[in-house]
Amino acid sequence: MKFQYATLWSLVFLILLTTSCTTEKKESATLLIYGGPIYTVDSTQATVEAVATKDSVIQFAGSLAEAERFLGEDTQRIDLKGKTMTPGLIEGHGHFMGLGYNELNLDLMHTTSYQEIVDAVAEKVKTTAPGEWITGRGWHQSKWTEMPEKMVNGFQTHELLSAVSPDNPVYLRHASGHAGFANSKAMEIAGLKAVSNEGIDLFEIEGGEVMRDEFGGPTGIFNERAMTLITKHIPESTPEQDAKAFEMAVAACHRNGITGFHDAGIGKETIALYDSMKDKDKMKVRMYAMLTGWDKELLAEWYQKGPMIDADHLVTIRSVKLNCDGALGSRGAWLLEAYTDRPGHFGHETLPMDFVKETALNGLNSGFQVCAHAIGDRANREILDRYEAALDEVSDGTQDHRFRIEHAQHLHPDDIPRFAELGVIPAMQAVHLSSDRPWAIDRLGEKRITEGAYMWQDLLKSGIPIVNGTDVPVEPLNPIASLYASVSRKTLKGTPEDGYEPAQKMTREQALRSYTLDAAYGAFEENIKGSITPGKLADFTVYDQDLMTVPEDEFLKTEVVMTIFDGEIVYAKEE
Repeated sequence: MKFQYATLWSLVFLILLTTSCTTEKKESATLLIYGGPIYTVDSTQATVEAVATKDSVIQFAGSLAEAERFLGEDTQRIDLKGKTMTPGLIEGHGHFMGLGYNELNLDLMHTTSYQEIVDAVAEKVKTTAPGEWITGRGWHQSKWTEMPEKMVNGFQTHELLSAVSPDNPVYLRHASGHAGFANSKAMEIAGLKAVSNEGIDLFEIEGGEVMRDEFGGPTGIFNERAMTLITKHIPESTPEQDAKAFEMAVAACHRNGITGFHDAGIGKETIALYDSMKDKDKMKVRMYAMLTGWDKELLAEWYQKGPMIDADHLVTIRSVKLNCDGALGSRGAWLLEAYTDRPGHFGHETLPMDFVKETALNGLNSGFQVCAHAIGDRANREILDRYEAALDEVSDGTQDHRFRIEHAQHLHPDDIPRFAELGVIPAMQAVHLSSDRPWAIDRLGEKRITEGAYMWQDLLKSGIPIVNGTDVPVEPLNPIASLYASVSRKTLKGTPEDGYEPAQKMTREQALRSYTLDAAYGAFEENIKGSITPGKLADFTVYDQDLMTVPEDEFLKTEVVMTIFDGEIVYAKEE
């Protein structure tokens, strides 16, 4: 009898144990996604059949048969029906509020001539009260299909623009953001009608340039730091406008499959806005924000209190953005040798290099990453020198600083291996090659282009990851265009046939990593996002074509059809 009772209790215990284990293993998923290629960017399993999520976290990634163990009564099923899924894409360098305001103001991104700009402003004047500012962004003279009759240093002059807007001040930012175009009314408000005042040249400004005509008068083009002569007179945006621009930027991210965003340079007002949006549950993009280096008081405040690493993974501030030179399109990039198409001109050092070293030292001592904008080869070299000097002075070699150079677009060959040697991450926007390469050779000449421009594969082979992106609103946010540029090195019209300097192409796997896991690494966030791995955040992007297999000439037709953020569908394209 005792043996029978013992056997019975053993059987009951075994049943309870089995039931307990089964219950633990079968905790119901919130989402079950299956039915198409799923690329994980996880080295342990490159592809899976299914993914299960529990609320905002990935619960399982593997075979569909195993994933079905997580099905419950309330589990939402998403059948991809042959569509492709990857980790949520991360915009590795952009300007979030610039994205929103580009949708609110005049968007000149697709203009192909000066006359189109004039026509757009003339149309805007009809609905704008006299005296009210008209602002916009996106024009790029090197992309025009026809040039105006009158040009100075490769730029248009203001007369046509001023003629259609006599009563409204107008300021139109270059696509790069490193130059601006003002009409006569805007220059009048800025007090720049005269060349000099009491013997002082009003147009001389350190780190910038006011373009002048043959008579010494302003042409309307303000380069680099000279832009402040105009911009300081433009009224600040209202809280209502800021909120609207923010919401439009979030919606644009969702349409483009962007779930994370590295915001390259923000001030106190934007920080306050982001905190407010988070409190209102409107921060539906994971924001990795860089403090603007222009505000020394802001930097001092943050050095004292230290980084803000958000436990909710929505708004993190642990980096500083420095603007150290200009853009190639406006001939503001700081070069070691003069511009091929403007002899004697080397671009602009827009921030003292002593301040770069000072910031690097402060970053190392206070736990802040430093992200320095550098496009020209001299700017890149000078920054690497300052980073190296700071590391030699402070670091014991074990500190995980992950300093970055934003753009790293044109490098001297001697400086390419220094990125990996110093642990400096290049945050490069591949789509810039598609837009800039056809005319960049005019600025730099063939030798500098072939040896040091957009050196993606050389940098990757040296052992350093690349963070990809678009620099929106310099380029449209569309990640498909930047991924295409990464793997083809062609313009968005598909030229040239083999791509520019094809040895520097990324593989498709490298390109996807640059928008996911490597972008997460560039923000110290590779342990929480960037791959489809159990325990990481449930952020995904779904496409109507397979990015890994679609023919190159069909790649740009790929569309984002669904974006999942924090385990919830935030965008679904209507079929």
